Amino acid sequence: MAHIKLLNEQLPGIVGLLDYRKETGYQLSALAELLLRGDSTLSSGEREIIASYVSHNNNCHFCHTSHGAAAAAHLNKGPEFIDDIKHDFQTTPISAKLRALLNIAEHVRQNGKKVTDADIQAARNEGATDREIHDTVMIAAAFSMYNRYVDGLDTWAPPENEAYMPMGERLAKEGYLSF
Repeated sequence: MAHIKLLNEQLPGIVGLLDYRKETGYQLSALAELLLRGDSTLSSGEREIIASYVSHNNNCHFCHTSHGAAAAAHLNKGPEFIDDIKHDFQTTPISAKLRALLNIAEHVRQNGKKVTDADIQAARNEGATDREIHDTVMIAAAFSMYNRYVDGLDTWAPPENEAYMPMGERLAKEGYLSF
């Protein structure tokens, strides 16, 4: 049960919060749309991986699993991909560039001041552009906020990965402004 009375208790995670306060919900959805589906040299799947990875490390089950499901949809993977993100991509190869960007995202998640010149240079050495580094930092910062919003109000979330696959497909195909 959420800490506040939501208008629709059956809407999981942030979906119930977006519905509760539509004026802030739209703005948060628009930010997610821009960060995860807007113009970028990083694919939407890669950006969803960053969001899911940060959310997992923030212990936000709903955000990790829903964005992992969206990444899986973009990359034509099954629900097991969500667990692979948790296990640092033991079964799914990712590029060295994405791995370097995930390192930056992890440092942002912990404390923005933890991002070092060496982190940035490592990403550049793998081909990351300034825009990709910028967008990675924005995604990590925004999802740390989203995670705290979802968990700070103790929203409801289904436990099993499979429950998120339809949502992931919808996010991948229709985006964040369709909720």
